Amino acid sequence: MAVATTWGERLRAYYYLCRFDKPIGTELVFWPMMWALWIAHSGTPSLQVLIPMILGTVFMRAAGCAINDFADRKVDGAVERTKTRPLATGVIRAREAIYVFMGLVLASAAMLLFLPIETFYWSFGALGLAFIYPFMKRYTHLPQVVLGAAFSWAIPMSYTAVGQTPDLTCWLLYFGNLAWTVAYDTQYAITDRDDDLKIGVKSTAILFGSYDIQIISLLQALAVGLFGWALYREGLLWPFGLLALVMIAVDFIYQWYKTKDKKAGMCFWAFRHNRWVGMILFLGIFLSLL
Repeated sequence: MAVATTWGERLRAYYYLCRFDKPIGTELVFWPMMWALWIAHSGTPSLQVLIPMILGTVFMRAAGCAINDFADRKVDGAVERTKTRPLATGVIRAREAIYVFMGLVLASAAMLLFLPIETFYWSFGALGLAFIYPFMKRYTHLPQVVLGAAFSWAIPMSYTAVGQTPDLTCWLLYFGNLAWTVAYDTQYAITDRDDDLKIGVKSTAILFGSYDIQIISLLQALAVGLFGWALYREGLLWPFGLLALVMIAVDFIYQWYKTKDKKAGMCFWAFRHNRWVGMILFLGIFLSLL
């Protein structure tokens, strides 16, 4: 049952439900989409493509947050980091989160009207992954892999948006981004590991156990390798692509140094720090294509 609130409080609750106050998640989806658009188009795409893709990304990330909170509404109150979320506190009802999810999905679908029909077909994959991800943590220790698949789906969609067929470069970016996503979302999951163990929620942080930081580093190394292969295939490695990859590798080493003691606060810092990784790779691609 929702608690009594004013309209202003309810609007703020919807704002928090969609995580508009925490843009890090949007950034982590935004940058891979930008890599793919620039590589697939061999330069800056038109505004007719860029604007719908950006807005669609924002809407779908917000929709994912709404359905995530719906799925976690009975456990968020038991986790220190999430106990103040709107559904956990009862400010809004579960069915309202479903309405928000559906509204945002429709808003994202409206953006597809401006894009090729192939992009519309690919969007069903994004919708399916966004919907099932929040429920995976009850059935598998690999929800981060499903999140990685969802966060990476904008890459092949970007190819179709500019009239290209997803090729090997596309899939190298896709799986590189998937590996990177599993790495940073495991950092995120480490912050909740003690609470998750108590309430029975699964994650890669629990699965990896004492090898968590080492596996995160291996996944980051795999991501750099796959990104490098993609840039090499497109002739974008020298000099700016390579410089970007070196900067990313140094950043990952710095993340390892900050998180090697597995302190929850430092792992959460590292998760947030990954926003710079996506931006650095985009700048390398952008400068290489000038």
